[in-house]
Amino acid sequence: MTRPTGTGRRVLVTGGASGLGAALVRALAARGDRVIATDLAEHAPDTLPEGVGYLRLDVTRDEDWASALDHVEHTWGGLDVLVNNAGVAAGGRIDVLTVEDWRWITEINLFGVVRGCRTFTPLFKRQGSGHIVNTASAAGLVHPPVMSSYNAVKAAVVALSETLTHELGPYGITTSVVCPTFFRTNLASSLSGRDPEVEAFAARLINRSKLTADDIAAEVLKGVDRGRPVVLTDRAGRLALRTKRLMRPLYDRTMRRMAEGVRRRVERDQKNTTEKQS
Repeated sequence: MTRPTGTGRRVLVTGGASGLGAALVRALAARGDRVIATDLAEHAPDTLPEGVGYLRLDVTRDEDWASALDHVEHTWGGLDVLVNNAGVAAGGRIDVLTVEDWRWITEINLFGVVRGCRTFTPLFKRQGSGHIVNTASAAGLVHPPVMSSYNAVKAAVVALSETLTHELGPYGITTSVVCPTFFRTNLASSLSGRDPEVEAFAARLINRSKLTADDIAAEVLKGVDRGRPVVLTDRAGRLALRTKRLMRPLYDRTMRRMAEGVRRRVERDQKNTTEKQS
């Protein structure tokens, strides 16, 4: 981080009204950082901690980003940490998802991050300091089946973050990418419903996790404070990545078994639906 922990760093968090974003806002505010949460609602949610500011920010709109930059400069005179956290979930088979589905998730999960980085990098360069934190996913590092659009955009966020680590380092700017696995959150509510059989499977994985958003947020802050370029927040993610790198045949077999399990589940659900309709 650009300032020591607990000394009132200036932090902006996108998607800060719910899920991991809200957990990060709570954790940052609790340790004395000055925080602005942003989200799509016109007014601040009642759940924001006392003293936390709020802005409406649609990460797909350049004008909203420009307003956020203007607000930060006039309110604080700068920014120490930008957390590009806003995002949506998606699951679906490649032959079911439409090009519009791909455009939707790319505009939010990838270009939303790109817009944030582009907006605040000039300010960070002028300051000679700053920390960009991009929320990706373990799906950006390991790529399970029937999640092609989500995997692709999260992998792009990982690649973007690594690029900026090298590109912006000479300007005193640090970049971290956060890669959690499934944890209990409202992210499942953003599933579009295009491929319901597969999305139901993804929702079960989210809802059955023993990890909460607060658990993940605590690990995020530890990793970011230590300046880690990649923050793996949980054991499952670390194990999956290690298996992919060091035991690739086992990794491939696991992914194929997962794909076969999804195929059986989809065929069973389709059969049950047909029988009910007949």
